[in-house]
Amino acid sequence: MKPNPVSENDHFVGALEAPLTLIEYGDYECPFCTKAFPVIEKVRESLGDKLCFVYRHVPKSGAKNFAKQAAEAAEFAASQGRFWAMHAALFTHPEWRELDQLVAAAESIGLDPEACKKALVERTFAERVREITVASVQCGIIGTPTLFINGVRYENRIEEQLLRSALEAALPSG
Repeated sequence: MKPNPVSENDHFVGALEAPLTLIEYGDYECPFCTKAFPVIEKVRESLGDKLCFVYRHVPKSGAKNFAKQAAEAAEFAASQGRFWAMHAALFTHPEWRELDQLVAAAESIGLDPEACKKALVERTFAERVREITVASVQCGIIGTPTLFINGVRYENRIEEQLLRSALEAALPSG
């Protein structure tokens, strides 16, 4: 299992040429991804410009399909240059499970709530989410969160010290 190369089409924070790349395949409805969010944020902050962090959607299908709708809300925010703000809002408020709450989240980060609602109802970003998901599944991703450090799957618990140590160990010497 190997992730697709990181590109400008990905959601990333940090420089693409950073010596470390951490890719997370996640789902906004996954409780394990929710628990991993603050850990990854702390590690990201501590590594600064040494790290490029990439997030890729792998929403599970469900009866209410919240995970896909949340990913579409994140894509709507991305279209307005606010992906990371929506990403944080969705993981900070895992209790948000309804359309109106996603619209309120968009408004809370400074986006037009009516435009968000229209995009979600019309499923404007469904194809983008589907493309990311299909590419992820083709790489062998079946569970979330799945992390890769410089292209190598991270197999340990997602705890701050363990993840930071794994990332620091992957730093190129020199």
